[in-house]
Amino acid sequence: MRLLIVGTLGGQLTAASKIAMEKGAGVTHADGNEQALAVLRSGRGADLLMVDVALDIRDLAQRLDAERIHVPIVACGVTNDARAAVRAIHAGAKEYIPLPPDPDLIAAVLAAVADDARDMIYRDEAMARVVKLAQQIAASDASVLITGESGTGKEVLARFLHSRSNRAKKPFISVNCAAIPENLLESELFGHEKGAFTGALGRRIGKFEEANGGTLLLDEISEMDVRLQAKLLRAIQERVIDRVGGARPVPVDIRIVATSNRNLADAVREGKFREDLLFRLNVVNLKIPALRERPADIGELAQYFIKKYSAANSLPMRPLSAEARRALNMHRWPGNVRELENTLHRAVLLSTGPEIGIDGILSPDGLRLDQARGSDVAAHAAMAAEQVTRNLVGRTVAEVERDLILETLKHCLGNRTHAANILGISIRTLRNKLNEYAHDGVPVPPPHGGEMRGAA
Repeated sequence: MRLLIVGTLGGQLTAASKIAMEKGAGVTHADGNEQALAVLRSGRGADLLMVDVALDIRDLAQRLDAERIHVPIVACGVTNDARAAVRAIHAGAKEYIPLPPDPDLIAAVLAAVADDARDMIYRDEAMARVVKLAQQIAASDASVLITGESGTGKEVLARFLHSRSNRAKKPFISVNCAAIPENLLESELFGHEKGAFTGALGRRIGKFEEANGGTLLLDEISEMDVRLQAKLLRAIQERVIDRVGGARPVPVDIRIVATSNRNLADAVREGKFREDLLFRLNVVNLKIPALRERPADIGELAQYFIKKYSAANSLPMRPLSAEARRALNMHRWPGNVRELENTLHRAVLLSTGPEIGIDGILSPDGLRLDQARGSDVAAHAAMAAEQVTRNLVGRTVAEVERDLILETLKHCLGNRTHAANILGISIRTLRNKLNEYAHDGVPVPPPHGGEMRGAA
């Protein structure tokens, strides 16, 4: 957690910084907006700004936005003046906290912004295998590609890797490649010199330099433009980067972790992703299974989120009813862990009885989860039917017939008689077809489930 304190407030912010350092935060001070911007441009970076409410917070927020520096602002004042708090939040602050500092309040703000409690919560064996591999390779500097559906916890796993690496005390910097416009991503990654393009008001250190010594997460890397992928490949291979408008290369020492919810091998075949870059990134692949593929994790995660949001909202921790647990376990979770978290967050806020019942377990559209399940199953069936149709379109009848015959034969472990009965054709017709396929060089399952051979 990197904290930048802006202003003095008669020494009260200095007291707040001491509390933050006791909580493990790294603290930098700036006298005012100009110095704060200089710190952020320099690559020292920050995860949170605590700013004297007397400073021009609106000006600071606008200048951060103009330079695409995304850091939350918490305004601080020496009174409980409600109007000052409202003005600060309207100006762009995320929160207002009164001073003198309360240690518990400072700790809560740091935890809420940094979200340092990114524990790996799991019980299912499928997820345990992924975590075990992550622990095994955490200490190395090998590049890692984390794949899985949206919401499965790819960034959580990346932070887990960093926290157990030899770089754990250095920065962990994340860049969402899908959220930054294509023409700005190069500057975001590699930085720029003053005047390199319209809006480059000063030298800006990019994420590669900001992560120096630590870990750089390239989130949803499949969304990166192919032309920029060439520059990224050079940076990974040679461990040097070129700032936009810069005159000389800058050395960097980082570990690269990338994530994708798409199949990058397919993207390579489509010409949308460089094969050599995929090889560089995919030294180790950690594939996170979808939540529906690790059912034992649902209950474990549900308890974790109930505890988390009960504490955050100062509410009593209520247990799940048996009916609610069944609804959670039967839902397919198309949004994975993120959907489960949002569902339990709503349930904690909406539940009023001694336990969280089925009426509190709502889907995003407000339906009870067990009522929403019918439409969910129907949608899943429609998707499956669409996939089957896609697999048939563009193929000849002969190709589809051949695959049907061979798959049926495999199912029957090579037994020709059983396969012919299932297919509704004579054994003679089946043998003729198999001989035809073998003659064309297609592997044909032999009788009794032996190895594939070229003749029936």
